[in-house]
Amino acid sequence: MSAKKEIKELKFEELTTEQKIGMTMTAVCNRPKDTDVDFIEKLIKEHSLGALWITPGADTDATLKRLKNAADYPLLIICDAESGMAPHLIGKHNSVGMTDSEELAYMFGKVTAITARKRGYNVVCDPVIDMTNGNATCNGTARSLGGDKYKVAKLASAIARGMHDGGVLTVAKHYPGSSPEVDRTVDSHMAETTSPDTVETLLEYNLYPYMELDRQGLLDGVMLRHGRYPNIDPDYPASLSKELIKIFRDQGFEGFAITDALAMMGVVAKFGLKGGVGLSVANATDLALPWTKDNEDALSWIKEYYENGTITPEKLDASVKRVLAAQHKVYAMLPKFDDVTEEDIATFNRINTDYIYAKIDEGLPTGLDRDGKYYFVVLKETHAAVDESKPDVDTFRVPWYHPNKITERLKELFPNSIVDSIPDYPHSGQVWKLLENSYGYETVFVTFYMGGAYCGEERFTPPLISLVNAMQVTNRISTVLHFGNPFVLEDFSHVSRVIIGTGAELGVEAGLNVLAGKAPANGVLTYDVKLK
Repeated sequence: MSAKKEIKELKFEELTTEQKIGMTMTAVCNRPKDTDVDFIEKLIKEHSLGALWITPGADTDATLKRLKNAADYPLLIICDAESGMAPHLIGKHNSVGMTDSEELAYMFGKVTAITARKRGYNVVCDPVIDMTNGNATCNGTARSLGGDKYKVAKLASAIARGMHDGGVLTVAKHYPGSSPEVDRTVDSHMAETTSPDTVETLLEYNLYPYMELDRQGLLDGVMLRHGRYPNIDPDYPASLSKELIKIFRDQGFEGFAITDALAMMGVVAKFGLKGGVGLSVANATDLALPWTKDNEDALSWIKEYYENGTITPEKLDASVKRVLAAQHKVYAMLPKFDDVTEEDIATFNRINTDYIYAKIDEGLPTGLDRDGKYYFVVLKETHAAVDESKPDVDTFRVPWYHPNKITERLKELFPNSIVDSIPDYPHSGQVWKLLENSYGYETVFVTFYMGGAYCGEERFTPPLISLVNAMQVTNRISTVLHFGNPFVLEDFSHVSRVIIGTGAELGVEAGLNVLAGKAPANGVLTYDVKLK
């Protein structure tokens, strides 16, 4: 049996310029077969890499183990875990927000951290502390803890405490915060976005959770977004801006800054991939996240920007020292907990049951009569449709929402009812059939909306909105059970019973149990959704 490799910290004064340049690089390995893993391993063995980003998955586990074993220094090994870490998952951060529970927020952080650490990670990009009071793009509504800065700070602090106790560093995102007033149709994956914020408005609102986490010693790093703030820096987005990160540095923040993925059009369209990587290190961040499979090219761009003077020696040294400081934290960290207990898992899973929210007209029960006769309509995705006679199989975009499983569960819960389905882009024949088949029944819609990058504005499709509103001219729909972004419901006419969850398999089951009167709806909406 081979001896465990001894880990030693790197010393700043012993690093060559070449090694320092490598310390500002985050090598990316999302698909090992498409990545030059040998090159990454070479950098690690030469002490010329600051961080590794590797997406969790069965296809990356072996590569993660190989690269981790190659390191004899505390290399930062980073991933996202906004929904937790498999097998312990929730429906993103708004699930925590809707519970309004510090206990559950802490357990989300703790279980996620322990699971990530045991898998090989030592840095997790959580908590998400973007705040929004309106409908947001890029899944921003589901990813947010809410719009109240005090509640967001409270829950984010609990998540971060759990993460530290579980043994990983925290990275809050996406600094300095999104602007829902302008980020409703385009997101920075697609194009440049701009915000009207000033230094004063950022300090008053967006940065409040960041400053609270930092004040409590719970913030190890921040991830910079690609949004532009022309009232603060007219030339560069936050990820490339000296001025935007300076605001937080002036408040005393000493942790490291990492970019969001630099392959997004919010940067690439104006600065190119090369320019984004080089300028990020020159101006704003300590770790560039190129998000390209060609890590050798990305590292050469940082070197080029150093050699032509864009990255100054002073800026390089400052960034390297912050990266080494983060590596020191990893080296010195002593987790409070070695493993996840059964009690921890049970508490964690309460996030998926306690967040269900219901808005019911006066005099109505929350749940339906299980012996009643209803016409259920389960929404499915058009692109997943194969056999129109079936609700269909799982989809890639929302793998927690299984129309076929929902159908079978509804048949179990309401044996006297009919269960049908409709795609989110129904054609005229499908609409006509549903209107005909549902006539004479109290109709219940089961819907979902979970946006994503490159999808833009988050709304139900016009054909679906027209169908629901047409049926409501004669009040044919009594109930909507909805999962995901609640703002999309604003386009519907008044419905007497609305039950809302976010998105996770256990959460879907919890929503169905509330619909059947088997469980209470204990959640609170974190947004002012104007249901008619």
